[in-house]
Amino acid sequence: MLCARRLGGLGVRLGVRRVSTSWSPVGAAFNVRPQGRLLDLFGERQGLFGVPELSAPEGFRVAQDRALRRTEQLVARACSLPPGPQTVLIFDELSDALCRVADLADFVKIAHPEAAFREAAEEACRSIGTAVEKLNTNVELYQSLRKLLADKSLVDSLDPETRRVAELFMFDFEISGIHLDNGKRRRAVDLNVKILDLSSAFLLGTNLPVRVEKRLLPERLWPHFEAAGGHVVVDGLRAEAPDDLVREAAYKIFLYPNAGQLKCLEELLRDRDALAKLVGYRTHSHRALQGTMARTPETVMQFLEKLSDKLSERTVRDFEMMRAMKMKLNPQNSELMPWDPPYYSGVVRAERCSIEPSGYSPFFSLGACMEGLDVLFGSLLGISLHVEQPARGEVWAEDVRKLAVVHESEGLLGYIYCDFFQRADKPHQDCHFTIRGGRVQEDGSYQLPVVVLMLNLPQSSRNVPPLLTPGMMENLFHEMGHAMHSMLGRTRYQHVTGTRCPTDFAEVPSILMEYFANDYRVVQQFARHYQTGQSLPRNMVSRLCESKKICAAADMQLQVFYAALDQVYHGEHPLRGSTTDILRDTQEKFYGLPHVPGTAWQLRFSHLVGYGAKYYSYLMSRAVASMVWRGCFLQDPFNRAAGERYRREMLAHGGGKEPLLMVEGMLQKRPSIDDFVNALVADLDLDFETFTDSK
Repeated sequence: MLCARRLGGLGVRLGVRRVSTSWSPVGAAFNVRPQGRLLDLFGERQGLFGVPELSAPEGFRVAQDRALRRTEQLVARACSLPPGPQTVLIFDELSDALCRVADLADFVKIAHPEAAFREAAEEACRSIGTAVEKLNTNVELYQSLRKLLADKSLVDSLDPETRRVAELFMFDFEISGIHLDNGKRRRAVDLNVKILDLSSAFLLGTNLPVRVEKRLLPERLWPHFEAAGGHVVVDGLRAEAPDDLVREAAYKIFLYPNAGQLKCLEELLRDRDALAKLVGYRTHSHRALQGTMARTPETVMQFLEKLSDKLSERTVRDFEMMRAMKMKLNPQNSELMPWDPPYYSGVVRAERCSIEPSGYSPFFSLGACMEGLDVLFGSLLGISLHVEQPARGEVWAEDVRKLAVVHESEGLLGYIYCDFFQRADKPHQDCHFTIRGGRVQEDGSYQLPVVVLMLNLPQSSRNVPPLLTPGMMENLFHEMGHAMHSMLGRTRYQHVTGTRCPTDFAEVPSILMEYFANDYRVVQQFARHYQTGQSLPRNMVSRLCESKKICAAADMQLQVFYAALDQVYHGEHPLRGSTTDILRDTQEKFYGLPHVPGTAWQLRFSHLVGYGAKYYSYLMSRAVASMVWRGCFLQDPFNRAAGERYRREMLAHGGGKEPLLMVEGMLQKRPSIDDFVNALVADLDLDFETFTDSK
């Protein structure tokens, strides 16, 4: 049915959007509640994601044991064969055997509604993690790869992707200290274990609420926080609270230094630095940035400093706008403080652009948005989204939808499981999970990728489909960009499939989708009222786009500050002062609003764990996405030739090609630091209106 619908071409679809309230199959599937699986009630129960063993929690033990047995066989094979291309294939198969259990378990342990499944998945993660640690210190296995890379004639005979994958595996070995003597290797293993423990402890501490005696606060503030006897509990910054005093109190209490958390962060930074030096790097940042687009911390700081200089005047103007609004609403206390920008920038946007998210939501039903993605992918890449009925037991919640991603000539590319709706105990985060990576198998067939997209959208109610705010719609497009990267990263090796690429490149495809989500030529194809079929008025899209420019420089400047702080923390050690002293100095240099004495924001900076020395990545990825948008899609967001080039030069390689080479292939030039900076600054003035005339 979907393929037949596509035969009409884009022009036919454009003709019906303004008058029809009927939905395509993919739109209809996402605009109604699932009706249950009555035909499967008495059928055989399948396992999660179609893995037979995972029909029950106990199946994780079966799956992990099988993976570990296969690992032993592959290790023996790798160590016995002479070095050659087959060495890399065996290493990748080894990685695949472990990842197919670990990746799936990583998702299930946080998202499955049943505790027994979560606990079994957690245990599988621990078992596979232990096995990986042993492999990373297996000297015989390391030597089998080292012999390959030490033989120049063999290395020269490898194709570029195979050589890169071999080097990536070697990098994984060496950052674990396997090339060191026995004493230093044991020290590296101990440091790795300690860093994992400290990371877990620090992450836990970033979210811990703070209890404070009620008597220490004005009585009028008590109702704004949860009560606990004679205390109130502050569990966040209350950044959107209209009352200035509520925001100030939350900021000062939630960010009050916790001695245990401070010690944990200091130990984490010291141990990261010690491990980096032990395995041969100058700093943790030098180690973390190997293989990225930026390559060195010096390049990152040059990028951040140049961007900060370019933003400075605009940021000052943004702060002045917010300060004027604060003066207007609170003349007695008009000084702009760090707890003010999220609230007052929102007030300025609302006043200037009259943006009310609830006015947009009827036009952004989930089904309409999925239909829009289907149209866009069909136009750019020849891809359609087919809704499939999961087997009984294949999904973990009844409202999870399964999509088959099909190319018009290549056939089935992979599967996306859409876990889109809110439920009790589900993590409140929008993210993409790789469940199984793509790879060429021994028989020449392709192992199809499987991913999960997790959002937290409202459920449909009665006859009303799930309605999205503009921000939710943009997040959906963003996460679907990750999914397409996974589907189209048709690499030979799963070790570099899809989003398994450097952090500062991994966000490019998802951020690029945000540009499509903000272009009226794209939005008009799907944004229509779920009751009347009326298209979203163009002026509403214009106001929405215009609102995003307001205070955008200050928002970007804040990201520069965070990224610079991350670099300093992971740079030269010993640090030149306490982490709070460094926070104060970096904030003064890179942001502009004063540090508040008695606060330690860095103790809530959870990204220091997952993005240590790489928090700059989002800014650099956005710069690349901006250049790709302007150079390839701004004139025509449905340009099939540009879409095919984008797939060929960027998506297809996953992490199997150096990221700057992929960017160079797409842009037909290698961008400089100034190009990155100028692209981000130009985004502050990006005018979609110039290009929104209907064709």
